Amino acid sequence: MKEKLIPMAICYDFDGTLSPGNMQEYGFIKKLGLTPEAFWEQSNALAKAKKADDILAYMKVIIDESRKRNLPITREDFMAYGESVKFYKGVETWFERINAYALSQGVKIDHYIISSGLREMVEGSKIAKHFTEIFASSFLYDDDGAAVWPAIVLNYTSKTQYMFRINKGCLDITDTEGVNRHIDKSCRPMPFENMVYIGDGSTDIPCMAMLNKAGGHTLAVYKNGRKEHATALNRDGRAHMVAPADYSENKPIDRFIKAVIDKIAADSRLKRLK
Repeated sequence: MKEKLIPMAICYDFDGTLSPGNMQEYGFIKKLGLTPEAFWEQSNALAKAKKADDILAYMKVIIDESRKRNLPITREDFMAYGESVKFYKGVETWFERINAYALSQGVKIDHYIISSGLREMVEGSKIAKHFTEIFASSFLYDDDGAAVWPAIVLNYTSKTQYMFRINKGCLDITDTEGVNRHIDKSCRPMPFENMVYIGDGSTDIPCMAMLNKAGGHTLAVYKNGRKEHATALNRDGRAHMVAPADYSENKPIDRFIKAVIDKIAADSRLKRLK
Protein backbone atom coordinates (compact mmCIF):
# COMPACT_ATOMS: atom_id res chain seq x y z
CA MET A 1 0.00 0.00 0.00
CA LYS A 2 1.34 3.42 -0.96
CA GLU A 3 2.28 5.63 2.00
CA LYS A 4 0.22 8.74 2.56
CA LEU A 5 2.11 11.96 1.86
CA ILE A 6 3.35 13.77 4.97
CA PRO A 7 1.84 17.28 5.33
CA MET A 8 4.12 20.31 5.68
CA ALA A 9 3.45 24.05 5.62
CA ILE A 10 5.78 26.95 4.85
CA CYS A 11 4.44 30.32 5.98
CA TYR A 12 5.98 33.50 4.57
CA ASP A 13 5.86 37.14 5.42
CA PHE A 14 5.93 39.07 2.13
CA ASP A 15 7.57 42.51 2.27
CA GLY A 16 11.28 42.11 2.92
CA THR A 17 10.95 38.32 2.96
CA LEU A 18 10.03 37.40 -0.61
CA SER A 19 10.15 40.90 -2.08
CA PRO A 20 12.52 43.82 -1.44
CA GLY A 21 10.87 46.82 0.19
CA ASN A 22 7.15 47.40 0.71
CA MET A 23 4.64 46.27 -1.91
CA GLN A 24 2.81 49.62 -1.75
CA GLU A 25 5.89 51.25 -3.26
CA TYR A 26 5.56 49.40 -6.58
CA GLY A 27 3.78 52.13 -8.54
CA PHE A 28 0.82 52.58 -6.23
CA ILE A 29 2.19 55.37 -4.02
CA LYS A 30 3.41 57.17 -7.13
CA LYS A 31 -0.15 57.22 -8.48
CA LEU A 32 -1.18 59.13 -5.37
CA GLY A 33 1.44 61.75 -6.18
CA LEU A 34 3.54 60.88 -3.12
CA THR A 35 7.03 59.61 -2.59
CA PRO A 36 7.41 56.47 -0.43
CA GLU A 37 9.10 58.62 2.22
CA ALA A 38 6.19 61.09 2.31
CA PHE A 39 3.59 58.31 2.38
CA TRP A 40 5.14 56.45 5.32
CA GLU A 41 5.88 59.69 7.18
CA GLN A 42 2.21 60.64 6.91
CA SER A 43 1.06 57.16 7.91
CA ASN A 44 3.41 56.95 10.92
CA ALA A 45 2.47 60.46 12.05
CA LEU A 46 -1.24 59.56 11.91
CA ALA A 47 -0.70 56.39 13.93
CA LYS A 48 1.28 58.26 16.57
CA ALA A 49 -1.07 61.26 16.79
CA LYS A 50 -4.24 59.16 17.03
CA LYS A 51 -2.68 56.23 18.94
CA ALA A 52 -3.78 54.01 16.07
CA ASP A 53 -2.59 50.67 14.76
CA ASP A 54 0.19 51.17 12.19
CA ILE A 55 -1.54 48.98 9.61
CA LEU A 56 -4.92 50.68 10.00
CA ALA A 57 -3.16 54.03 9.69
CA TYR A 58 -1.54 53.24 6.34
CA MET A 59 -4.81 51.83 5.02
CA LYS A 60 -6.62 55.05 6.02
CA VAL A 61 -3.98 57.16 4.29
CA ILE A 62 -4.52 55.13 1.12
CA ILE A 63 -8.27 55.82 1.21
CA ASP A 64 -7.92 59.49 2.22
CA GLU A 65 -5.32 60.32 -0.41
CA SER A 66 -7.21 58.54 -3.20
CA ARG A 67 -10.41 60.44 -2.30
CA LYS A 68 -8.55 63.74 -2.07
CA ARG A 69 -7.31 63.27 -5.63
CA ASN A 70 -10.60 61.84 -6.89
CA LEU A 71 -8.76 58.63 -7.81
CA PRO A 72 -10.91 55.78 -6.49
CA ILE A 73 -8.83 52.63 -6.18
CA THR A 74 -10.44 49.30 -7.00
CA ARG A 75 -9.50 45.74 -6.23
CA GLU A 76 -8.45 45.36 -9.86
CA ASP A 77 -6.14 48.39 -9.49
CA PHE A 78 -4.41 46.84 -6.50
CA MET A 79 -4.00 43.55 -8.37
CA ALA A 80 -2.53 45.38 -11.36
CA TYR A 81 0.04 47.03 -9.11
CA GLY A 82 0.78 43.60 -7.67
CA GLU A 83 1.90 42.43 -11.12
CA SER A 84 4.86 44.81 -10.93
CA VAL A 85 6.16 43.58 -7.57
CA LYS A 86 9.77 42.40 -7.79
CA PHE A 87 11.15 39.37 -5.94
CA TYR A 88 14.43 38.26 -4.48
CA LYS A 89 16.65 36.02 -6.54
CA GLY A 90 15.26 32.51 -6.94
CA VAL A 91 11.77 33.24 -5.60
CA GLU A 92 9.89 32.78 -8.88
CA THR A 93 11.28 29.24 -9.36
CA TRP A 94 11.42 28.38 -5.66
CA PHE A 95 7.99 26.83 -5.20
CA GLU A 96 8.16 24.26 -7.97
CA ARG A 97 11.72 23.30 -7.04
CA ILE A 98 11.08 22.83 -3.32
CA ASN A 99 7.75 21.07 -3.94
CA ALA A 100 9.50 18.57 -6.20
CA TYR A 101 12.18 17.87 -3.60
CA ALA A 102 9.56 17.43 -0.88
CA LEU A 103 7.56 14.97 -2.97
CA SER A 104 10.73 12.94 -3.56
CA GLN A 105 10.87 12.53 0.24
CA GLY A 106 7.18 11.69 0.59
CA VAL A 107 6.24 15.19 1.81
CA LYS A 108 3.58 17.53 0.41
CA ILE A 109 4.11 21.25 1.04
CA ASP A 110 1.37 23.86 1.30
CA HIS A 111 2.61 27.46 1.03
CA TYR A 112 0.93 30.35 2.87
CA ILE A 113 1.35 34.12 3.00
CA ILE A 114 0.87 35.78 6.42
CA SER A 115 1.45 39.48 5.79
CA SER A 116 0.51 42.95 6.99
CA GLY A 117 0.64 44.03 3.34
CA LEU A 118 -2.34 44.01 0.99
CA ARG A 119 -3.92 40.72 -0.01
CA GLU A 120 -5.13 42.20 -3.28
CA MET A 121 -1.58 43.05 -4.35
CA VAL A 122 -0.26 39.60 -3.42
CA GLU A 123 -3.12 38.06 -5.42
CA GLY A 124 -2.03 40.07 -8.45
CA SER A 125 1.63 39.07 -8.14
CA LYS A 126 3.46 36.55 -10.31
CA ILE A 127 3.72 34.01 -7.47
CA ALA A 128 0.11 34.12 -6.20
CA LYS A 129 -0.81 30.78 -7.81
CA HIS A 130 1.61 28.91 -5.56
CA PHE A 131 -0.17 29.69 -2.27
CA THR A 132 -2.82 27.52 -0.67
CA GLU A 133 -4.09 30.66 1.05
CA ILE A 134 -3.06 34.31 1.27
CA PHE A 135 -3.67 35.81 4.71
CA ALA A 136 -3.09 39.56 4.51
CA SER A 137 -4.76 42.91 5.14
CA SER A 138 -7.52 43.83 2.69
CA PHE A 139 -10.23 46.38 1.94
CA LEU A 140 -14.00 46.53 1.70
CA TYR A 141 -15.30 48.01 -1.56
CA ASP A 142 -18.40 50.05 -2.33
CA ASP A 143 -20.94 49.35 -5.09
CA ASP A 144 -18.70 51.14 -7.59
CA GLY A 145 -15.77 48.93 -6.66
CA ALA A 146 -13.75 51.58 -4.80
CA ALA A 147 -11.86 50.80 -1.57
CA VAL A 148 -13.73 52.44 1.33
CA TRP A 149 -12.78 50.68 4.58
CA PRO A 150 -10.40 48.02 5.95
CA ALA A 151 -11.92 44.53 5.85
CA ILE A 152 -9.08 42.59 7.46
CA VAL A 153 -6.00 43.84 9.27
CA LEU A 154 -2.99 41.75 10.15
CA ASN A 155 -0.52 43.22 12.61
CA TYR A 156 2.35 41.58 14.45
CA THR A 157 0.17 39.93 17.11
CA SER A 158 -2.86 38.98 14.99
CA LYS A 159 -0.58 37.13 12.57
CA THR A 160 -0.35 34.25 15.07
CA GLN A 161 -4.09 33.56 14.62
CA TYR A 162 -3.37 32.36 11.10
CA MET A 163 -0.69 29.94 12.28
CA PHE A 164 -3.39 28.27 14.39
CA ARG A 165 -5.82 28.31 11.46
CA ILE A 166 -3.29 26.40 9.36
CA ASN A 167 -2.51 24.06 12.23
CA LYS A 168 -6.21 23.26 12.75
CA GLY A 169 -7.18 23.26 9.06
CA CYS A 170 -9.54 26.19 9.63
CA LEU A 171 -8.64 28.38 6.64
CA ASP A 172 -11.97 30.21 6.27
CA ILE A 173 -11.33 33.54 8.00
CA THR A 174 -15.07 34.01 8.63
CA ASP A 175 -15.07 30.87 10.79
CA THR A 176 -14.35 32.36 14.20
CA GLU A 177 -15.76 29.35 16.06
CA GLY A 178 -13.62 26.73 14.33
CA VAL A 179 -10.28 28.39 15.01
CA ASN A 180 -11.08 28.55 18.74
CA ARG A 181 -12.52 25.04 18.98
CA HIS A 182 -10.48 22.58 21.03
CA ILE A 183 -8.87 19.97 18.82
CA ASP A 184 -6.44 17.42 20.24
CA LYS A 185 -2.95 17.97 18.88
CA SER A 186 -2.90 14.48 17.44
CA CYS A 187 -6.00 15.27 15.36
CA ARG A 188 -4.80 18.56 13.86
CA PRO A 189 -4.17 18.25 10.11
CA MET A 190 -0.97 20.33 10.07
CA PRO A 191 1.23 19.67 13.14
CA PHE A 192 3.24 22.66 14.31
CA GLU A 193 6.35 20.47 14.11
CA ASN A 194 5.76 20.27 10.34
CA MET A 195 5.50 24.04 9.91
CA VAL A 196 8.12 26.64 8.94
CA TYR A 197 7.85 30.42 9.30
CA ILE A 198 10.08 32.66 7.18
CA GLY A 199 10.22 36.38 7.98
CA ASP A 200 12.51 39.37 8.15
CA GLY A 201 11.39 41.82 10.81
CA SER A 202 9.85 42.70 14.15
CA THR A 203 6.28 41.98 12.93
CA ASP A 204 7.35 38.35 12.56
CA ILE A 205 8.55 37.88 16.15
CA PRO A 206 5.27 36.62 17.68
CA CYS A 207 4.85 33.98 14.94
CA MET A 208 8.45 32.88 15.30
CA ALA A 209 8.31 32.73 19.09
CA MET A 210 5.04 30.79 19.09
CA LEU A 211 6.19 28.30 16.46
CA ASN A 212 9.52 27.72 18.19
CA LYS A 213 7.75 26.83 21.44
CA ALA A 214 5.45 24.49 19.53
CA GLY A 215 8.34 22.58 17.96
CA GLY A 216 8.30 24.17 14.49
CA HIS A 217 11.05 25.78 12.46
CA THR A 218 11.89 29.45 11.90
CA LEU A 219 14.13 31.35 9.51
CA ALA A 220 15.05 35.05 9.42
CA VAL A 221 16.13 36.43 6.04
CA TYR A 222 17.91 39.66 5.26
CA LYS A 223 18.95 41.86 2.36
CA ASN A 224 22.63 41.94 1.48
CA GLY A 225 24.45 44.14 3.94
CA ARG A 226 21.54 44.28 6.41
CA LYS A 227 22.23 41.27 8.58
CA GLU A 228 22.10 42.92 12.01
CA HIS A 229 18.36 42.67 12.68
CA ALA A 230 18.09 39.09 11.45
CA THR A 231 21.11 38.13 13.55
CA ALA A 232 19.41 39.68 16.59
CA LEU A 233 16.34 37.50 15.97
CA ASN A 234 18.61 34.45 15.97
CA ARG A 235 20.59 35.57 19.02
CA ASP A 236 17.40 36.25 20.98
CA GLY A 237 16.05 32.80 20.19
CA ARG A 238 13.33 34.00 17.80
CA ALA A 239 14.75 32.42 14.63
CA HIS A 240 16.57 29.10 14.33
CA MET A 241 18.62 30.29 11.37
CA VAL A 242 19.62 33.47 9.56
CA ALA A 243 20.16 33.57 5.78
CA PRO A 244 20.50 36.11 2.97
CA ALA A 245 17.29 36.54 0.95
CA ASP A 246 18.35 34.34 -1.96
CA TYR A 247 16.04 31.42 -2.75
CA SER A 248 18.25 29.93 -5.46
CA GLU A 249 19.16 26.25 -5.46
CA ASN A 250 21.85 25.20 -2.97
CA LYS A 251 21.85 28.59 -1.22
CA PRO A 252 21.35 28.64 2.60
CA ILE A 253 17.54 29.01 2.44
CA ASP A 254 17.30 26.09 0.02
CA ARG A 255 19.58 23.92 2.15
CA PHE A 256 17.76 24.79 5.37
CA ILE A 257 14.30 23.98 4.02
CA LYS A 258 15.53 20.73 2.47
CA ALA A 259 17.03 19.75 5.83
CA VAL A 260 13.68 20.50 7.51
CA ILE A 261 11.90 18.38 4.89
CA ASP A 262 14.32 15.52 5.57
CA LYS A 263 13.72 15.82 9.32
CA ILE A 264 9.92 15.91 8.97
CA ALA A 265 10.04 12.84 6.72
CA ALA A 266 12.35 10.95 9.10
CA ASP A 267 10.32 11.89 12.21
CA SER A 268 7.09 10.79 10.55
CA ARG A 269 8.50 7.42 9.52
CA LEU A 270 10.00 6.86 12.96
CA LYS A 271 6.58 7.48 14.55
CA ARG A 272 5.02 4.94 12.19
CA LEU A 273 7.63 2.35 13.18
CA LYS A 274 6.94 2.94 16.87
